[in-house]
Amino acid sequence: MAAMENRKGRTLTGVVVSDKNDKTIVVRVETLVKHPLLKKYVRRRKKFTAHDPNNECGMGDTVKIVEYRPMSKNKRWHLVSVIEKAV
Repeated sequence: MAAMENRKGRTLTGVVVSDKNDKTIVVRVETLVKHPLLKKYVRRRKKFTAHDPNNECGMGDTVKIVEYRPMSKNKRWHLVSVIEKAV
């Protein structure tokens, strides 16, 4: 996985919300965006499908993913590391 750390492209951190598919996880990434009119911060959530080759992630884990070549219709991200395991 050390080669994944050096790849170009976006790197995101999020929480695994599904690990039901084989070698695939769904990661929810939250970002804070300032509202243009109200000037307060709003949470935006988006789900990304990522490749987990060793099925090492479980629900609730905090993970780091990186952009990767398309592996299927929706899967364009690859798992880099598990930051924190769920309790």
